[in-house]
Amino acid sequence: MGVSRRTVEDWVAKGTYKPNVDSDGRYYFTVEELRKVPLIKEMIDSPWEEEMRIEPRRDFCSIELFAGAGGLALGFEKAGFKHALLNEFNHEACNTLRNNRPEWNVLECDVHDVDFEQWRGKVDLLTGGFPCQAFSYAGNKGGFEDARGTLFFEVARAVKEISPKVFVCENVKGLASHDDGRTLKVIRNTVRELGYTLVEPKVLEAIRYQVPQKRERIILVAIRNDYADKVIFHWPSPYHRIMTLRDAFYKGELYPCDVPISEGAKYPQKKAEVLKMVPQGGDWRDLPDDIARDFMGGSYGLGGGKTGMAREYARIQTFPDEWQFYGNIADQYKQIGNAVPVNLAWAVARSVMRLMNDIDDVDNGRVFIPKTQTHRIHVVNIKALHEEYPNNIFDRNKIPADLDPSKRLLVSYVKPENVDLFLDGSSNIYWKTIPILCRAKPLVLLHAIY
Repeated sequence: MGVSRRTVEDWVAKGTYKPNVDSDGRYYFTVEELRKVPLIKEMIDSPWEEEMRIEPRRDFCSIELFAGAGGLALGFEKAGFKHALLNEFNHEACNTLRNNRPEWNVLECDVHDVDFEQWRGKVDLLTGGFPCQAFSYAGNKGGFEDARGTLFFEVARAVKEISPKVFVCENVKGLASHDDGRTLKVIRNTVRELGYTLVEPKVLEAIRYQVPQKRERIILVAIRNDYADKVIFHWPSPYHRIMTLRDAFYKGELYPCDVPISEGAKYPQKKAEVLKMVPQGGDWRDLPDDIARDFMGGSYGLGGGKTGMAREYARIQTFPDEWQFYGNIADQYKQIGNAVPVNLAWAVARSVMRLMNDIDDVDNGRVFIPKTQTHRIHVVNIKALHEEYPNNIFDRNKIPADLDPSKRLLVSYVKPENVDLFLDGSSNIYWKTIPILCRAKPLVLLHAIY
């Protein structure tokens, strides 16, 4: 399920889900009951395999800033992007990139010193995970000028000089609330000033995208305004199940072999002796209380979480086994820890590739915008519709007779007051509703033939 035991206990306490009780007084949920949990239903119904088949229509060129050890770059490479340039300041991280991918153009320098003008009009995509330092608000306008002095400003400068069709940034989950939301406000306004439309940012949980850890990253996707009203970005769908450390360490779906022997941190004798006391599958909470208190120090009283004590970092980040890290052990751990999980990056990259393909269709005149008369309006009961199609898959044999089932159909839920905006194409945003939450409230269902 990808949630903690405490979350499940909260569900039970609040009555969100009612458990069953067996003859021994133990609580349990049946599989069929769990299928109704939205997070699980989304995994079961996920079009993951379909999204895995997304391939580039042509070679799309990208530049990455703050490349680190290559987690983000590897994910975008797997999706089919061709890296024209990767910029990174850290020397050992650059060695990692160069030695693993000699064909990559790695520019080792401070991003402030990079002239991006030479790439103007030659790059489709710009990516990067900029460090989130405190922003200055000297200008009090919350835009491009107020971003000066931060590394996001260098991202903005690169966008301004290169003018890519799309740029993608990732950051820690806390960016959304950083400095009481003012940092994200500056970013939004800067994106607008640059001539781009920001897709509403979303925090993605890595564990839902074939990554055996719960790391969360906020993803920012911005589309150049000359394309923004002609294409739609689709967030990646989750994998069908949650990956665990067993998936990371043993032969299976993630890796073709058990975790290989590798160099790692050498533990002091005292710590090594404590680790030997932890039972298989356990953590510090399984230690005698006096030893746990001494070992954990100030972390002892923090409660949940903080249960990891020793791990194979690179596999948890879904780096391939052949990817070698350079520098001393501390350098390597830092590179791995700071990286975007490769499989999370790959999932996002597939969605971005789908977007780039759609943009390419616009560039080559392959997009057909339906005329008003091709729309059919049907007022429906959303709850009844959801019950008829529990998997959100419409039976093509039951499509209304006035629609051509040989064509691709776009089925959208639109509030009655927004119908005119939908029909005349003046609205750029359409809300996707979750039918089960609409209960019996009628909405307007529009079928648009493409």
